[in-house]
Amino acid sequence: MANIDFEALKTIEEGLPSSTRSRIDEAAKRIIDAKQQEKKVAVVTGSGPNLHEGVTTLIAELIRVGVIDGVTTSSAVIAHEMAGTLDRVKRMDGVALGFPPEKLPRGGCFELTLLEKKTLEEIAEEIPLDRDLLARLEEAEGEVIIKAAGNMAYPMGLRTERLAIDLLQAAQIKGISLEEAAGHSADPRTMIGAGASKGVPVLVSIPQLVGGGGVGLAIGDSLSTTARAAAVSRILGEAEVIIESAVALTQEIHDGPFETYTGHGIWADWMGQPTYSLEEKSLIRIDLDPNLEKVWEIEKGSSQVQEAINKGLPKTKMFDVPFRMEMSGFARLPKSLPITGDIGVVWPLMAMKVCEDLGIEPDFLSYPQQTEAGQKMREWIADEVRPCLRVK
Repeated sequence: MANIDFEALKTIEEGLPSSTRSRIDEAAKRIIDAKQQEKKVAVVTGSGPNLHEGVTTLIAELIRVGVIDGVTTSSAVIAHEMAGTLDRVKRMDGVALGFPPEKLPRGGCFELTLLEKKTLEEIAEEIPLDRDLLARLEEAEGEVIIKAAGNMAYPMGLRTERLAIDLLQAAQIKGISLEEAAGHSADPRTMIGAGASKGVPVLVSIPQLVGGGGVGLAIGDSLSTTARAAAVSRILGEAEVIIESAVALTQEIHDGPFETYTGHGIWADWMGQPTYSLEEKSLIRIDLDPNLEKVWEIEKGSSQVQEAINKGLPKTKMFDVPFRMEMSGFARLPKSLPITGDIGVVWPLMAMKVCEDLGIEPDFLSYPQQTEAGQKMREWIADEVRPCLRVK
């Protein structure tokens, strides 16, 4: 992406509370220190916001330049990256088009992916297209928006699910994950494409397998549960810094069946299986929920979370906040660091600081989607980041 606007990012930074700025500075320092010591940085991402804010595209760039060394994500993100990350769709009244209301999603909308003629004809070589339907959709009135690619729009959503079936067979023949198989034919500006190009693992975690429609099912079928858990544990076990970005259920990700510090991997270790510990790792979590910080501060000040665990007491009744499961696992880690803020703001600022300090000149930085630069970024992703090629 041409014309990276560092000044726009610095203006955004000036508008943040000083506490948030200091946390971003500390997070960047931890990443910089790790890279200077030739240690690894991993990312645990959720779906939706990471795509719309350009964060997955930024992560792909940070993989390319050698900052990020492993990623776990959701099957929904893989499905969207297979379709090109973001695309333009026209949303129409599906009932007026003749579709039965019970066959349409809530709101009754039907969507058409707006594709270049060349791309449409490439898809026609893979799957049969309903040309009459396409003509009706093109003529119908509707609203054009940019949204996560593929998904529910015709024909790209259907094509992505059909492609996943082909990729599943290719992955099983090669003994690799579907994510890796897809990466070899994906745009290098996606996480899966950058990962395949640089030999960096990009995997769906087990709690995040549900999603992405048929793509999620194919991903789940490409590796056994045990093999997937072991692969995710290698990503996290090898990392010095782990960054969690707009993701839920992270306790089941970062301290899964092979992690010993929180105790869940104790029996795996007894049985001689490969394990790792989160004790000395920096766990940075970007989260809009201020309750995470509140629980973190309580634990740092009085160890109440650990005491509750030691006594077998329900943690949900000890704190006057809506308690999420990952709060306890995060708060108890000695080097955890919460950043309460919008990932669309935090990620580019953190990346800018890391790149400046390490002397890296990135080709892409994201911007908050509500800004003018963010709107241009979304247009650029929709125009430039291409869907996966056909599996040969």
